[in-house]
Amino acid sequence: MAHVFKTIAYTSLEDFVYGKALKPVTLNNGMVIGGGVLYPEINFTLPPMLITKETMPDVIRNYKEITKGICERAKELSVPGFVAEIETLPPMTENPEWGIEVCKTVVDIIKEYDAKSGVKGAVRITPNDIREGNKLEHMWHGRHWENILKTFEGCAKAGADLMAIESVGGKETHDEAVMFCDISKSIFALTVLGARDMAKLWSEIVRISDKTGAIASGDTACGFANTAMVLADKNYIPKVFAAAVRVISAVRSLVAFEVGAKGPHKDCGYEGVYVKAITGTPISMEGKTAACAHLSHVGNIAVCVADLWSNESIQNIKLLAGMAPLVSFEQLAYDCRLMNRAMETGDSILLRDLHADSDSYYDPQAYVLRPDVVLDISTELVKTKTHYERGKKAALLAFEHIRSAHEKGKLKLDDRELSWLDNLSETVKTLPEDVEEFIDNVIDDCENLEPKKYDM
Repeated sequence: MAHVFKTIAYTSLEDFVYGKALKPVTLNNGMVIGGGVLYPEINFTLPPMLITKETMPDVIRNYKEITKGICERAKELSVPGFVAEIETLPPMTENPEWGIEVCKTVVDIIKEYDAKSGVKGAVRITPNDIREGNKLEHMWHGRHWENILKTFEGCAKAGADLMAIESVGGKETHDEAVMFCDISKSIFALTVLGARDMAKLWSEIVRISDKTGAIASGDTACGFANTAMVLADKNYIPKVFAAAVRVISAVRSLVAFEVGAKGPHKDCGYEGVYVKAITGTPISMEGKTAACAHLSHVGNIAVCVADLWSNESIQNIKLLAGMAPLVSFEQLAYDCRLMNRAMETGDSILLRDLHADSDSYYDPQAYVLRPDVVLDISTELVKTKTHYERGKKAALLAFEHIRSAHEKGKLKLDDRELSWLDNLSETVKTLPEDVEEFIDNVIDDCENLEPKKYDM
């Protein structure tokens, strides 16, 4: 039975801060995510190369090199603990035994360093969601579905501490929505298709969690809201549209927690701030340290309420100082050291607010991540009854806060953005109350959607 969040977890802005969560997650090695320490979460991947049966020895060599380097640097910098995230590449999910071997390799090295040097590390496994393309039979059965679940269970048994995914239910439709700035189609993709898929997928992940002991941590709307963010950064679409998509995406990501996920929410889901506000669970976030993967206008504000601080992902390539994952890890470690020191001296609220204020004026995508705005919007979101209703409310609240901030001189918007703000707001206001009527109005315009794959 899904849990319905009817109230938000945080009633005080003073408590809504980085490094501390109302429902911290304790790992087997003693690390407590959200328990008063901000930990780095390093995400890394292979250099450009083919992944085949023949190249798997070289794949494993890369992961060994990366993991040993990170563990050594963690020891040298006296890092109190870290999380290593493995995002499997498509062939590693299509061939679950390959992804499981990679996971076991990383887990074994981290455990070895813990035993020998006391370096605390944990592993988050994030199988690539391969449920895309013409060969997909169905979202919830068939080869693609089974291989994802096999990868999860095998990696959990191999010692992964946390399970996450960047799921793609509804993405084929949301890509259309983003291309044409169609807010109606965005709401449909995220709160109808996406929410239904999340409920199915995360119920299975929670089942695997119960069976293996690995923690069902959280999803991310990376393929939805981050796609919009990157396109807005290039001025291909309006920033107010991308900002609204970010808030709407929280409705979708929250479903994982409705069916039993425990956190920490995954890094590239910037909507995690809303998940934390509503559920009290810890979150991972990325910002300026993710510039190695994509540019953004939320580099500082993203860390305001983070419990893990991540880098998105970085290839194992050579830089002047050393291999790129090692360099990225050091940057994360120093960010965390400063913010942990601020907690020790009682200055965490000041540092949080400086991070927020430094970004929020310049872009609506940053403004909707302000801790005070997040709590205000979250308070209203939980008053809704359905995912569709919540999605509409999320969009309208985002637009209202953006407009109010601009009128008060707290947010910079040009005439183009203001025009889009008015048009998008009016569109959402005209959407029907009934979800079935809404679906009937939208579904025939979704060119890439095959409803039967969602049992529709």
